[in-house]
Amino acid sequence: MSRRVTGPEIERLIQLLARLPGLGPRSARRAALQLVKKRDQLLIPLAEAMAVAAQKVTTCSCCGNVDTADPCAVCTDPQRDRSVIVVVEDVADLWALERAGAIDALYHVLGGTLSPLDGIGPDDLDIAGLVERAAQGEVREVILAVNATVDGQTTAHYVTDRLQGFGIRVSRLAHGVPVGGELDYLDEGTLTAAIRARQPF
Repeated sequence: MSRRVTGPEIERLIQLLARLPGLGPRSARRAALQLVKKRDQLLIPLAEAMAVAAQKVTTCSCCGNVDTADPCAVCTDPQRDRSVIVVVEDVADLWALERAGAIDALYHVLGGTLSPLDGIGPDDLDIAGLVERAAQGEVREVILAVNATVDGQTTAHYVTDRLQGFGIRVSRLAHGVPVGGELDYLDEGTLTAAIRARQPF
């Protein structure tokens, strides 16, 4: 029989931290202990930052990014190529592409992928918003940067069908051997995709 060694406030903090991705109960306990031990340096500033974020962070009505302004900083950046939209499943994917700095384009966050088994259909994603943006005539290319999963590819095919008739080039991210990857460690699907997407040397 385990005894409770902390008050309900700390237990609640641990339970909330444990809900975060990548944090289980043990990691949440360690994080909570660190926050409590460094109250002035960590806990109080974090609580203040979270309170401000809860009040000010919003979802961009144009692309689906999260920011403190609507439209977001990406959509209002005059340096971006407004003729290209990169379609991603989630905001985390948008942020990952931005960290890589690979392209200065606009984005569109779908909010997931089509998944009939999970009851997620086209109306549950922001595909209509993408079609509306494409219909405005400024977009020349849509890059489908969705995951190489069955649901991701199903979503990509559906989006491609919806964009037909707009005269827009639809492309997708290359699939295959990652930079620094060794062939012996790759799965058959990745190797097959790499062979099919081979390029002149």
